[in-house]
Amino acid sequence: MLLQYLNKGCLEAGCDEAGRGCLAGAVFASAVILPPDFVCEELNDSKQLSEKQRNQLRHFIEKEAIALAIGIVYPDEIDRINILNASFLAMHRALDKLTIRPKHLLIDGNRFKKYKNIPHTTIVKGDGKYLSIAAASVLAKTHRDEYMMRLHEEFPFYDWINNKGYPTTKHRNAIKESGATPYHRKSFKLLPDDRQLSLEL
Repeated sequence: MLLQYLNKGCLEAGCDEAGRGCLAGAVFASAVILPPDFVCEELNDSKQLSEKQRNQLRHFIEKEAIALAIGIVYPDEIDRINILNASFLAMHRALDKLTIRPKHLLIDGNRFKKYKNIPHTTIVKGDGKYLSIAAASVLAKTHRDEYMMRLHEEFPFYDWINNKGYPTTKHRNAIKESGATPYHRKSFKLLPDDRQLSLEL
């Protein structure tokens, strides 16, 4: 089982994002505060779980967490501030929404922009090491997947219901054939030669 905390007796919030490497759609982040005695052997990095497992764990996390929140940064903002800053901003927006103020933050990854005066620790592959980060990973991923499935209804040609905006062959071929949608990140290299950027829907 993953670790329950980094600092014993400290109210910690785990933070993670989803959608950073996508060509389309917003980046989502979650902040989660779990009770100190939280136990869940099934919980792991969301990428190691099936869609069914993620959805089941999401309900369990939402029921058991002391506090949780989702932050979103949309494609036009990503294009303005770059994806790294957008990932930080999404986490900050999630933290802004928490109903309880944590004393320490556990951040998945190796970089983070300080949030107010709360100390933080960055942890590479933290979503496979700490329960709170894994919980944030599951929430960010499931909320973002739902969002991409809604966008798929508007633009089914891009197969977002399956690729969730990631750069699959089918997704790139759709961009090559029909151009970029308003949900694509124009600052990303959507195709090797970027010819599609002049083809707005």
